Amino acid sequence: MHKLGKFIIGGIQNKIFNLVLVNIVFIVIAYTVVLIHSSNDLTKLVSEANEKQEESMRSMTDQTMDAVVNNTMQQTTVMEAYIADDVFSELKTQVEMLGEYATKLLNDKEIADETAFALRKIKTPDKSNDGKLITQLFWADNKELTSNAVAEKYNRLAAISDMMCSLVSSSDVSGCFLSVPEGFSFIADTRSASKYNDDGTPIVFNGTERAWYKGAVEAGGIFFSEIEYDKFTLKKEMLCTIPIYVNGKVEAVIGCEIFLDAFETGIESVSKDGGMTFIVNNKGHVVFSPDKYGKFKAYASDDAKDLREDEDKELAGFITDALNGNTDVKNVTVEGKQYYMCGSNMGTVGWALVSMFDKEITEQPANMLVEGNNKILNESRVEYENNIGHTKKLLIIILIVLFLIGITNSLFLAKKIVKPLNAMAERVTSLGGDDLAFKMEDTYRTGDEIEVLAENFEALSLKTLNYIDQVKKVTAEKERIGAELNVATQIQADMLPRIFPPFPDRKEFDLFASMNPAKEVGGDFYDYFLIDDDHIALVMADVSGKGVPAALFMVIAKTLIKNRAQMGGTPSQILADVNDQLCEGNEAELFVTCWFAVIEISTGKGWAANAGHEHPALKHKDGQFELITYKHSPALAVMPGIPFRQHEFELKPGDVFFVYTDGVAEATDAKNELFGPERMINVLNREPDANAKKLVENMAAGIEDFVEDAPQFDDITMLCFEYFGNV
Repeated sequence: MHKLGKFIIGGIQNKIFNLVLVNIVFIVIAYTVVLIHSSNDLTKLVSEANEKQEESMRSMTDQTMDAVVNNTMQQTTVMEAYIADDVFSELKTQVEMLGEYATKLLNDKEIADETAFALRKIKTPDKSNDGKLITQLFWADNKELTSNAVAEKYNRLAAISDMMCSLVSSSDVSGCFLSVPEGFSFIADTRSASKYNDDGTPIVFNGTERAWYKGAVEAGGIFFSEIEYDKFTLKKEMLCTIPIYVNGKVEAVIGCEIFLDAFETGIESVSKDGGMTFIVNNKGHVVFSPDKYGKFKAYASDDAKDLREDEDKELAGFITDALNGNTDVKNVTVEGKQYYMCGSNMGTVGWALVSMFDKEITEQPANMLVEGNNKILNESRVEYENNIGHTKKLLIIILIVLFLIGITNSLFLAKKIVKPLNAMAERVTSLGGDDLAFKMEDTYRTGDEIEVLAENFEALSLKTLNYIDQVKKVTAEKERIGAELNVATQIQADMLPRIFPPFPDRKEFDLFASMNPAKEVGGDFYDYFLIDDDHIALVMADVSGKGVPAALFMVIAKTLIKNRAQMGGTPSQILADVNDQLCEGNEAELFVTCWFAVIEISTGKGWAANAGHEHPALKHKDGQFELITYKHSPALAVMPGIPFRQHEFELKPGDVFFVYTDGVAEATDAKNELFGPERMINVLNREPDANAKKLVENMAAGIEDFVEDAPQFDDITMLCFEYFGNV
């Protein structure tokens, strides 16, 4: 179209002007009627097309969201159930190990003879031992060793004391216990002061009257108790027991208790706005839940309701299915509101972990898409209606002025003008489903406003299709990343020890550690644990890569190192075995740099192996920190069957060493300058005689002062160990 003064050459106004010149007013009126009718039809069709597009977009968005939720929610639920069930699986394994050893003690005469000294080791509770891990003796109804047979049985079973204490010190077990029908019991824990009555007399303890004893005898094997509150600490706990048979007769029941504070905290931490995770036991009772007031609130076993018998049959059926095995993601209506729900069975205890998410929240992307589409269409409709209104006014003026002009060519011209509009209307009506593309055709190339309208429809169609595709990609990626971060964050938080001082009853040393991830999850990890009463193991490691794969590889590496170290051996032997295991099936080609040391607490002698990790810093008493450099071995999981170097060292009272990951030395400021080993040593030597915790805090503050507002690019992990000797 071109403008010439007030005239538009090639536009609708020009065509109407030509029509008036060659036709009478009646043809002009007929043409105007046809044009107005077509305009109204087009407006109506546009409105209908808008409704169809809205319906189609909602349908496609809902299908996309259902697919994303089904995939990510089911994977997340199964992973969380696996992690939760692993706690009870490990507890079961530990109890079975205790039961196997107790059975040997009662059946093997030679073992009993070798442990004859044990009778003098186990004593009744003493308040002065409170806080110490010790095995204590309890009698039922003031019974004593009234016969040789009872004394012999007592003497045999007393040999299990060290094993019970070892389990409490090296695992999540809160206490171990053993009771026999003859009336005596052993309890290994750190709570000696709680074993007294208010009047100061020792508690009379009859294990055979306890539910865990009767449950194990009745089950004839492994028995998990109901969740209950510990008599002494009022913490939530669970007990696992097993009966000991000799010649088909129950001679004892042995078991472990585990406090569930961290378990309950973990359930609450994975529950977000619009979503919730809770656990149902094998009786259909909710035992762990962040819900404080609703249907899924966790009650005591006497007050709890069986959700399998809930009045809401849909919910009752879902809970039943979840307890029988893993479920698909289902739409379940709870108290008039729809939720996505997915359940996964915890095979060890027969419980189920259930995840639920408010379906209304998942519909928000569809609402946003429809609002955006309506806004675009409304703007186009307003522009079109303004153009039509202007045209109508012009036609009225022309009709008054040219009332008597002929109609000979009006029908032909009107048909020619209306034809592209009808074709456009038919195409708009056919839009729907997967066919939402409006393409420019020769029919619409009229050189006037109809062509402009067709071009606008084509542009609008392209924007709509691009917007739908963009929403799909963004939504899927957001859900995937959210699921990975939740799982990885929970795994890493649960795996790293965070209680300091870690061994308050050990005065020979002090240690403190911290891990500050660069993002939601990190590849670094540290660990420390007692191999036995005189040896402590220290671990500082960095997994290659980021995200969920690195977090999962961290879990595997940390578990393998700790489990292998508990079996004994030198650091080089331990890392060699762990390396071979990590190489198996390592298709992602991840690797771990690791510094691993074992220190003999009584003498200060130590042995360390460095698998491609940073050099440690050491300070002798009244001295300054300095880096200790030596040749490294390759990182773990690089190649199977390789040996690892090991070097010996000896700590004197007052010596301190500091180990860390590369995130410390490679911390970068806004000028892209590295923090570096020299600055690290200088920060340590500002207060070289500070305690372990203060040294780590000083280092963290030094790094923060250096980088200022620059973003953190790598995880920062540190561990400081101070040796006091036999004080």
